[in-house]
Amino acid sequence: MSLDIEGKLLEATVKLIEAATVWLPEDVEKALRRAYDIEDNPTTRSFLKAMIDNVEIARSKRLPICQDTGIVMFYVRVGDRFPYTGLLPSILKKATVEATRRVPLRPNTIDVITGRNPGDNTGRYMPWIDWELVEGIDYAEVTVLLKGGGSEIVARARNLVPAEGLKGVMKYVIEAVYEAGPQPCPPIIVSVGIGANVSIAMKLAAKGLLRPVGVRHEDPEVAKLEETLLQAINGIGYGAHGMGGKVTALDVHVDYAPRHPATLSVAVVMNCWAARRATMRVYADGRIEYITHPHLNKEVV
Repeated sequence: MSLDIEGKLLEATVKLIEAATVWLPEDVEKALRRAYDIEDNPTTRSFLKAMIDNVEIARSKRLPICQDTGIVMFYVRVGDRFPYTGLLPSILKKATVEATRRVPLRPNTIDVITGRNPGDNTGRYMPWIDWELVEGIDYAEVTVLLKGGGSEIVARARNLVPAEGLKGVMKYVIEAVYEAGPQPCPPIIVSVGIGANVSIAMKLAAKGLLRPVGVRHEDPEVAKLEETLLQAINGIGYGAHGMGGKVTALDVHVDYAPRHPATLSVAVVMNCWAARRATMRVYADGRIEYITHPHLNKEVV
């Protein structure tokens, strides 16, 4: 049955949220399997095996990978010639409500003032939508990220003294992971933002979680910094769930913006091994394409 564009976008977004909840992205699953292959601690290998089994069971039974289905956040790259921008805010909210009922998602939005939970993962500014306007394209790229509380509670940001330089940044990042311990459910993905103030640094760090595992920054020097940090963090030796092992982090992503002469701000955000994200592209003619979960393209109405 054909649907109008609003109905089609709503259904596609519900499926996008379900995909992020149920199917671990291929790059993350491959990284988990590599960690299992290289790990020689029997106890840690058993935990990694349980994670991989969990991924397979969730996929086969179409159930959430984790009981904490997180906070629903959308990152939207929208072209200046995309004709349906005005529809997106209401559609993303309606899709969150419907996905909460259908997938289902655990209701996780609690009003800070009243303590009330509406039961549908909505509320003031929720679901969270981060917008990026792109010149010269007529499509929108919508990514949903489901971020659980266990990995979010260890996020941190700080203004360093500029004289501390990149060595100070590296020290801060490594200390953040060390102090987090097993709380963020390692093996983790570590994302680092550097900039002129903590709000810029934190935004860069948060968006870094959208980058696939194994994809390096386009700047060779930043890519080298990512590799150095990954080696150092894995040298901590926490391993899966803190049981000891070679792989504490699946990857490290770094991004930056110019700093102020008086500031050097750094933010660290971590994601647990269940890095749940999914991306779709909506074209001006109404076509919808799932980028991260192409098997769903055959289900598009």
